[in-house]
Amino acid sequence: MKVVVGLGNPGPKYAGTRHNIGFDVVDYLAAAPGCSTFRERFEAMVAELKEGDETVLLMKPLTFMNLSGRAVRAVLDFYKLPVEQVLVVCDDFNLPLGKLRVRVKGSHGGQNGLRSIQEHLGTDAYTRLRIGVGQPDLGDAVDFVLSRFKGGERAAAEEAVATAAQAVLVWVRGGAEVCMNRFNGPGEDKNEKGKAKNAKVKKPEKDTPPTA
Repeated sequence: MKVVVGLGNPGPKYAGTRHNIGFDVVDYLAAAPGCSTFRERFEAMVAELKEGDETVLLMKPLTFMNLSGRAVRAVLDFYKLPVEQVLVVCDDFNLPLGKLRVRVKGSHGGQNGLRSIQEHLGTDAYTRLRIGVGQPDLGDAVDFVLSRFKGGERAAAEEAVATAAQAVLVWVRGGAEVCMNRFNGPGEDKNEKGKAKNAKVKKPEKDTPPTA
């Protein structure tokens, strides 16, 4: 089994915002023929997708962004999966709109969902797919990521969601390195190594408070 976690905030207030582009990618994948309907498990909305012989669990945590790690931890514990079976899809306002970047480890880069996941798993050695949502004016990051794409940005955002969904399927079929080689730009660690085999997963000391 592979687990694909799209990050975002639940509820209509946040639907379509830049911060919810991870949810959008999961919804795009869930629209495929044969995918199950979403149901609530592991403090998340989950659906099962078959990709060849592989079962892919699609997840949208319901804990708000800052506690996303609770859902990821719960599903790994339940299925006894190593962290390399997880791909996290999230927004990144440090990347230009529509640009993708796949990494198998590294800093959370200030993304609160990734921060929570790393706290709950006790490791940064999980694959993440960051999607550029455009860059805010200085000091305007929170309002920016909670805003919706402007008219002139929507086509690029929709294309990014579709391309990110393709990247997810490449990861499912071929793994992180194949995905990086195909979707990362030139000079961006396309041949990055260091996948943590069966990385130790430890419980966090405490949770971070939920915020938007």
